[in-house]
Amino acid sequence: MSQTMSKPDTQAVKQYLLDLQDTICQQLSAEDGSGSFEEDSWTREQNPEKPGMYGGGRTRLLVDGDIIEQGGVNFSDVSGDKMPGSATANRPELAGRSFKAMGVSLVIHPKNPMIPTSHANVRFFIAEKEGEEPVWWFGGGYDLTPYYGFDEDCTHWHQTANKACEEFGDDTYDKYKTWCDDYFYLKHRDEQRGIGGLFFDDLNEWGFDKCFEFLKSVGNSFIEAYQPIISKRKNLPYNKEQRDFQLYRRGRYVEYNLVYDRGTLFGLQSGGRTESILMSMPPLVKWKYNWSPEPNSAEALLYDHFLKPKDWINI
Repeated sequence: MSQTMSKPDTQAVKQYLLDLQDTICQQLSAEDGSGSFEEDSWTREQNPEKPGMYGGGRTRLLVDGDIIEQGGVNFSDVSGDKMPGSATANRPELAGRSFKAMGVSLVIHPKNPMIPTSHANVRFFIAEKEGEEPVWWFGGGYDLTPYYGFDEDCTHWHQTANKACEEFGDDTYDKYKTWCDDYFYLKHRDEQRGIGGLFFDDLNEWGFDKCFEFLKSVGNSFIEAYQPIISKRKNLPYNKEQRDFQLYRRGRYVEYNLVYDRGTLFGLQSGGRTESILMSMPPLVKWKYNWSPEPNSAEALLYDHFLKPKDWINI
């Protein structure tokens, strides 16, 4: 992968990520109507006697709003003396390098089970070693996890993702849509986490400037993809049984994040800030032993239709 076309500008990436966090929080607060994001700024000093991650960030959390039961939108800018195992599993040549990682990561858990849970992440890594060229890459994407799905919402979500990719190659959406379907898969359940979206990692082959433009296109399109769905579904009625199903399905979200998610594993393995890493967990969740939905029910439709990878744009 060629990285010679342009030099990484880490300060420009950082400023974009801070602005993106501000924009998303403002728009989600406005959509909720009553809740606001409370900020917890944090720093961790470098400790030579106890090597690990150091740096800082802004953790923002909205709890018990009218629409959003719990939502976190985090920015972090951290460094470390040694790449953790989760980051070098597929890139063993990076073992032993120091690193800088910055990104915005968010998870929104709505109250109403007619509104899907959503996740987004955009990030930048640079790994350095004295006497050698730095190795950098971008990653990120977003995905949607419905409980009671609507085809038109899934189509809108994927149309927006496709539009974000249009200027970057005819196959870019298809490539990263497929990667998302493959990545957000619970192998132990033989289930998709949701209806997917975009997922990309190790992106550097276009040179820094174009890769950064793609990151911005993905990051900026998230709120365009998600906010209209919240607006359309937030006033739909629901009952206790539907709420219970939502809490049960949230258990899958917890399972995925703790077993498979690279960002969670990276943060925990590198000694990151646990409270910020685990803010993605839902505030309420249920597990039921050996439960399955009634055949031909609305709950069964989630498994039979929405949790099957498909071409949502042309459905």
